[in-house]
Amino acid sequence: MSSDVLKAQLHDRFAREHATTMRVIRAFPEPQWAFRPHERSPSAFDLLATMVRELAGVEAVLNRTWTMPPTFPDGPATWSDGVTMLDDAGARVIDGLARSPDGRLAESVVFFTGPGTAGPMPVHDLLWFWLLDTIHHRGQLSVYVRLAGGRVPAIYGPSADEPWS
Repeated sequence: MSSDVLKAQLHDRFAREHATTMRVIRAFPEPQWAFRPHERSPSAFDLLATMVRELAGVEAVLNRTWTMPPTFPDGPATWSDGVTMLDDAGARVIDGLARSPDGRLAESVVFFTGPGTAGPMPVHDLLWFWLLDTIHHRGQLSVYVRLAGGRVPAIYGPSADEPWS
């Protein structure tokens, strides 16, 4: 696959998934930010903070500032801060993908390759990894939305709260 096609795919998918993620985030009832369905589960706020960190990692890779071990900016202090941070970071990632040189995605960066080990990983593989992990955490949060009393938005199809009619 050519690098320009791969870049267009990643850009389009990040844009669509980010919009969906923001719909799920905004559907979560903010007063329930500490909600966790089980003592071993992360709280809703923890999931939001994780997604913020993941997009900060994507930004660092795109901006060529990624280092190992990684350093991340301070996370959100409140739910509202986290929503803003996630939305802003998503916009920067989408813009950064559009502006990145075609060859950037074929380059490698050092990332975790196993327990206690790190090695080279192609940038395009790392971006897909983070996008899919963010989608995973969004899926967790979509379950929390219902359990915390919110209305689950349509994600890839209709939901009981947002049917396609």
